[in-house]
Amino acid sequence: MGGDVVDSQVFVKQISDSLLAKIAEFVYQRTGIRLSPQKKALLSNRLRRRMRQTGHSSFEAYFKHVQSIGEDHPEWDAFLQEITTHETFLFRDEVHWEWFQNQFLDQLAKDARSGRRPRKLHIWSAACSTGDEPVTLACCIAAKLPNAHLWNIRILGTDIGTGALEQARKATFGIRAMGRVPEEYRRRYFTQVDEEHWQAKPLLTRWITYKQHNLLEPMREGPFDLVVLKNVLIYFDVESKKVVLEHVIQSMHPGAYLLTGAAEGIANIRGSLKRVYPWLFQKPEK
Repeated sequence: MGGDVVDSQVFVKQISDSLLAKIAEFVYQRTGIRLSPQKKALLSNRLRRRMRQTGHSSFEAYFKHVQSIGEDHPEWDAFLQEITTHETFLFRDEVHWEWFQNQFLDQLAKDARSGRRPRKLHIWSAACSTGDEPVTLACCIAAKLPNAHLWNIRILGTDIGTGALEQARKATFGIRAMGRVPEEYRRRYFTQVDEEHWQAKPLLTRWITYKQHNLLEPMREGPFDLVVLKNVLIYFDVESKKVVLEHVIQSMHPGAYLLTGAAEGIANIRGSLKRVYPWLFQKPEK
C-alpha cells in the first residue's frame, strides 16, 4: 500500500479542477490522450476505485504515487485502464468490414493469382484494446481469402495497456462482444465455453500476436498492408494526431490502406495519404 491510510469518510466526491488539469497534462505528456474536463465526475469515480485498491486517502496522494512509478509498474496499467474507455465488440462498424471483405480481400486475392503480389498479408490493429478487432480481421480473412492457409498472414494487435492485452490474448468474448458476429462465423471460428462466453479457435489466433505500444512512439515492425486505427484519435489533439499519423504512414507499404473511425478528424492533417472514404485513406504507390 502507498500513501496515506484509507479512511472511507475522508474521500471527497470529485477531483478539484486544478488537480484535474495537472492529471490531464500528465496523461497528455505520457500518452497524447486528452482528458475532457466534462468527464470530471466519471474520472473521479474511476480513480476512487484505484485509491481504495492502493491505500490512498486523497486524489492528490494517489496522483503523486502514479507520477512516481514507471510504465512497467502494474499500477500504471491499472491507472490507464480507468482513464481510457475499452468499449468494443467484434464486427463493430459494419461498413468497414464489408469493404475489408468484399473489396480489399477480393483485390488482394486477384493480385496474388495474377502474380502481381506475393501471398502475404500483414495488418496492424493499433489501439486494439481487448482483441475484438484483430479477431474480427482474422474471421474475415478465414472466410473470404481463398487458400488462406497458404498465405503468410500476420495480424499485430497493439495497445498501451497491458491489462487489455492480457485479456486479448485469452481470445474469449462475452455475449455483448459476440452480438454482431454472423451465425456462420460463430459456428466455424468459435468454441462456446459456457452460456455467456465464446473463445476464438486456433484457426484465427494463430495469425495474431500482441504487444504493448504507445502510439506516440514509432512502430518498429512492418511494413503493413493495412493499418486499422479506429476510435482512438478522437482523444488526441492536432499535434499528437500528426505525430501518430507520421508513425503510421512510416509503417505502411506504398499502396497500403489506413482504416480509421469516421470522426477521427484527420482529413486536414493526413499528409500524403489519399482519401478514399471518410474513414479510409491510402498511401501513394510511390
